[in-house]
Amino acid sequence: MNSTLLRTTAVRSALRAAAPSASKRAGLAGTTFVRGKATLPDLPYDYGALEPAISGKIMELHHKNHHNTYVTSYNNFITQLEEAQASSSIEAIQKQIALKPLINFHGGGHINHSLFWENLAPTSQGGGEPPTGKLASVINESYGSLDAFKEKFNTALAGIQGSGWAWLVQDVQTGAVGIRTYANQDPVVGQFRPILGIDAWEHAYYLQYQNRKAEYFKAIWDVVNWKTAEQRLK
Repeated sequence: MNSTLLRTTAVRSALRAAAPSASKRAGLAGTTFVRGKATLPDLPYDYGALEPAISGKIMELHHKNHHNTYVTSYNNFITQLEEAQASSSIEAIQKQIALKPLINFHGGGHINHSLFWENLAPTSQGGGEPPTGKLASVINESYGSLDAFKEKFNTALAGIQGSGWAWLVQDVQTGAVGIRTYANQDPVVGQFRPILGIDAWEHAYYLQYQNRKAEYFKAIWDVVNWKTAEQRLK
């Protein structure tokens, strides 16, 4: 047998050895992938670490009760949707349609709060320290100063009718930043990227500030984590 034939035979043998067997391929094709459930994230600080801006009791109720309800409900409705999608009957399709707003609401609540906790930090960990670098430049260019930006942002928060959020967002197409408000638990998706969000729902402040929500909007800037906002800016 000449050297060329020997090399060819060796290469074919190596390829056969490296390739998965038919039984292995069939096993992969038949694998069932299980969807992971959403989970309540741990806070990177104690419940009382944001006082006096936000009381520990509010943080505990907000995180353990309200956010946890969004997580639990989202998982529940997603499971119901998956069950409904197993059928193409009219009733199943009707159920799928009915579930979508519930999934959007509770999924949005989970997303918004997960980002919100990261947007906050105790003063001992840099909370309230002014932004630096690119984010500071963008805010100054767009609003004139940080104080002017905060005033504009708080005006947007105060203008929310009922429940909702105000966000500093970045347009993913142009890179420009702007302040946008969202009703209920609608998340920032699509054309915009969330940079910094403030919760304007009553459960975020009422236990401490009652009907004086303007005081809450002013106080929360003392614990805003601008470093996280900077990392989200692209």
